[in-house]
Amino acid sequence: MTRRDFIRKLSLPAVLAGSAWGFAGCDRIGGATKDQNVAYYTCTMHPSVRSQDPNGKCPICSMNLVPVMKKGAALETGRHDFEAGEFTVPVERQQQIGVTYAAVERRPLRRTIRSVGMLSPDRSRQWSFVARAEGYVQKLCVTSPGESVEEGAPLLTIYSPELLTAEREFVNLLDTRGSAAGGQGRADGERLLDASRRRLEQWNVTPKQIAELEKSRKPSEFLTLASPFTGVVQGVPVEQGRKVTIGDPLVTVADLSVLWAWVEVYENELSMIARGQRVKLTFISYPGEMFEGEIRVIDPFINETTRTSRARIDIPNADHRLRPGMDVNAELAVDGGIGLTIPLSAVMPTGSRALVFVNKGAGRLEPRFIQLGSKYGDAYEVQSGLVEGERVVASANFLIDAESKVQGAVKSFDEPVAGNPIR
Repeated sequence: MTRRDFIRKLSLPAVLAGSAWGFAGCDRIGGATKDQNVAYYTCTMHPSVRSQDPNGKCPICSMNLVPVMKKGAALETGRHDFEAGEFTVPVERQQQIGVTYAAVERRPLRRTIRSVGMLSPDRSRQWSFVARAEGYVQKLCVTSPGESVEEGAPLLTIYSPELLTAEREFVNLLDTRGSAAGGQGRADGERLLDASRRRLEQWNVTPKQIAELEKSRKPSEFLTLASPFTGVVQGVPVEQGRKVTIGDPLVTVADLSVLWAWVEVYENELSMIARGQRVKLTFISYPGEMFEGEIRVIDPFINETTRTSRARIDIPNADHRLRPGMDVNAELAVDGGIGLTIPLSAVMPTGSRALVFVNKGAGRLEPRFIQLGSKYGDAYEVQSGLVEGERVVASANFLIDAESKVQGAVKSFDEPVAGNPIR
């Protein structure tokens, strides 16, 4: 055997041994064993970073890299019974990024609707006198807005020759009725008398004044307008001695014992209000003091620009402390009963669906789409998708969302589903 052949025989086992050691060591990088099911390691904050080192750190933010599993492989954590869609973020890692949890709990659903508006007189307790015959303002009994008047108190006197003619006609018909022999003639007289009485009423002559005229039989060219209720003068647009024609405004009085407040209500709050609900009201004129009113009317029309409707609140004002034109702040407490709730911060908006991450224990998390109801304070009502007692991620859920996408737990956010977007 030549020396060359001897060296060749001696070197072959060493080469094979070295090759075997090399293959055995290919799964160890930097002293750490790489899982055969791991495709690569990446950073949850910078998914573009890829490494084969299980102990590697992100070169951008220095965070520990996390494994990305091969298709169909499961992460080794001592358990192999993961459900579809679950992923794992080690508890230590959760503590580092500030993950906290909140329980899905059943509690009263209460919400406060706030709005603003302005006070105005009750239209049913407001009366504007207008001239119904030509004449002249003989005397003003009230001269300016704000004056208090009692029911039946004189407001102004008008001189009108046309009124004198109408009252004379009424007196003549009274005399004719008294001399009628009966039968058809008396019935015709009664009809004419009723027509004359209605004409006087249309000229703002009160039934009491007509009764006095019927008793005295003395027609007059002067008409005194009296307040129909106790209230205050709202406007006096005429002056003494001025001529007025049919339709000219004379005086307006208003009963301010009840006021209206029209407040704006957003479109998504309309389902929570109803007639008869009590509303708390505050005014800058009375700081620290609370008033109450009742919703009496809800406008069925939506403003196309502001996307709001209006609600009318009736406010008692017997002491006349409140005044038309005042700004009002309204608060309505809405009681939605009892329901499942989660914090607002637990919900990840995805456009058409709401996503939460449910704690499954031992670092395992499950992304789950849920159906939300209305928002009540700092919580959402949960209509479906969660059960009482489950725990969901309540903070740092954007980092958890990034982790779930890296591990492929959330496949797509764009699948069409029946549900409601987050409001």
